[in-house]
Amino acid sequence: MLPLTAVTSTAAAAAMLDPTRLAILERLKAPGSAASVAAQLGAPRQRIWYHIRELERAGLVAPVSERAHGGLIERLVQASAAGYVVAPQALGPVAADPATVVDHSSNGYQLAVATRIIRDLAELRARADRTKKAVPTLTLDTRVRVASADAQHAFATELANAVASVVEKFHDDSSPHGRTFACAVSVHPHVTSVGHGGAP
Repeated sequence: MLPLTAVTSTAAAAAMLDPTRLAILERLKAPGSAASVAAQLGAPRQRIWYHIRELERAGLVAPVSERAHGGLIERLVQASAAGYVVAPQALGPVAADPATVVDHSSNGYQLAVATRIIRDLAELRARADRTKKAVPTLTLDTRVRVASADAQHAFATELANAVASVVEKFHDDSSPHGRTFACAVSVHPHVTSVGHGGAP
């Protein structure tokens, strides 16, 4: 099964973020050729071949095999991942930075922290790939439906207090062999469909 990949290169992100190339990557989740993708998209083969070559140069597509087709050798390629995330490394100095957001209760701060998480995970993934070691992570993903604004406030207060209590219990600055972990808790209204808002 193909992995998920964080795109950290500005050049790779620029190569990918084109409607035609996104459509090509979608169709190359399974091995295919310029001819097969062109047939699916109803586009000239040469045009699709050009885009595939650019995606390959960016490391987003890789050759997997060759096959005889119509008296010719057809080159099969495949996307390098099942899905992609553009990491803030690709945005350089214009990437969101939590340190620049004053209001820590704002949506902007939440976005900036989420961006930092993606940045860190992309770097950790790269290091893990180099050292062949796993990254110790924990993800909690759930939904909670509250009955009222008062209940929402009470939930947020209790959650914050619980996290602070656990952090205080286990935080140890004195251990010479300790490891520091980043912990971010994010709560926002549940989005039921992208582009059409969501309901709490």
